[in-house]
Amino acid sequence: GDQDFPGIIPLAIKDVFSIIQETPGREFLLRVSYLEIYNEIINDLLNPTGQNLCVREDAQAGYSSPTQSAITAELHLSTAEFSLFGSVLTFGAMFGAITSGPIADFVGRKWAMGLYAASCVAGWLAIYFSKGTFVLDLGRLAGGYGMGAFSYVVPIYIAEISPVNIRGALTTLNQVMISTGVSVAFIIGIVVSWRTLALTGLIPCAIMILGLFLIPESPRWLARRGNQEYKYALQKLQGQDADITHEVAEIQSCIEELKHHPKANIFDLFQKKYIRFVIVGVGLMVLQQFGGINGICFYASKIFKTTGFSPKIGTVIYALLQVVIPSVGATLIDKAGRKPLLLVSATGSALGCFLTAVSFYLKVHQEYTKEGGILAATCILVYIAFYSVGMGPIPWVVMSEIFPINVKGVAGSLATLVNWFGAWAVSYTFNFLMEWSSYGTFLIFAATNALDIIFVIIVVPETNGRTLEEIQVALNG
Repeated sequence: GDQDFPGIIPLAIKDVFSIIQETPGREFLLRVSYLEIYNEIINDLLNPTGQNLCVREDAQAGYSSPTQSAITAELHLSTAEFSLFGSVLTFGAMFGAITSGPIADFVGRKWAMGLYAASCVAGWLAIYFSKGTFVLDLGRLAGGYGMGAFSYVVPIYIAEISPVNIRGALTTLNQVMISTGVSVAFIIGIVVSWRTLALTGLIPCAIMILGLFLIPESPRWLARRGNQEYKYALQKLQGQDADITHEVAEIQSCIEELKHHPKANIFDLFQKKYIRFVIVGVGLMVLQQFGGINGICFYASKIFKTTGFSPKIGTVIYALLQVVIPSVGATLIDKAGRKPLLLVSATGSALGCFLTAVSFYLKVHQEYTKEGGILAATCILVYIAFYSVGMGPIPWVVMSEIFPINVKGVAGSLATLVNWFGAWAVSYTFNFLMEWSSYGTFLIFAATNALDIIFVIIVVPETNGRTLEEIQVALNG
């Protein structure tokens, strides 16, 4: 119940589900939403060591993970070997990002998720049975592959099956579940051994694979393949009494238009007719990551300690913010729109980073007090709160909406790859930047978030309240 896991199921999530309950075809949307929970727990359980990135790591950042010390002691890992174990997950995720689009285009969104869940199963089994670094790293790589691939196909599938009025909320809910999975994984990780934790990861994998038999394939993917069952799938999603005539006509019109365009490859994305889609989708991913989120969350505990603020308290507040704030954003995204939330998020993130830079500047010049440390920690949390309401989830929402279906696989893979590469680059360079200049680092992040404001105003279209086909028409116009 809620009392056992405070903050894990905030009221805002219940508000989203109340909206779903009023939507035709709600039983299938609820199944998809619950599958998201299992999917994200899979992803977050992949991080028993606290060496993963961003939202999949934040709840553990302020703690000395018992699994980390246990793995190192039992398998006699050196610092270099354990660092490889931590980083190989990211490289697996990058590979997953590259291949996820083509695979999802070939076998379908639904069964692609099954393949990625199978990759996670293989990863867990390899970790559980590992006796040395090779099998351990291989398992980590397989799990990372599944996680990176999931990060593309889940928002794409949700966007393609969701009604216009709750599409943004459901896609944002995916990010909420990532943060919720962090909390669940941490609770499990502190009471069981690392090998047992690997076995518990098999449970949600199995539930997800079985759950895939209960949900339909994406109607838009079926239509693209010329499969007339897309009408049945659409009717099943919308409800047997729903009128799908208008949506069927839009899908058919879009598919007919796409027949005149061959399936795109990576080089085709830079043609004039696709370049705006790429700039929007990839640009948001670049600004999301280089705004500093992975460096800050990966080293949150260290930052709080540097400012004189309790690392444990700071990290707990940080973890709660990453659950509660995106949940609030999920209830607002289909009401306020994507662009307003992005602008509010980028503005608050820029302000939080700038004030943090000021605090570190005062510390460097010996004008620092205890109150200054509290201010710096508070500004970090302000940044996290504003980031979580917009720049965290919405780039994934927009990415899942804007790409035409004939380039969605390759374009989505590119955007996801850029995101994971940015996550690695920022987390890897953060310590070096802080050694160079603590306040200079946060000024760079503040400038990047300020650039984000300009980018959103000038380049990013508003996709709220439009069908996916209407978005294509607007951007092509």
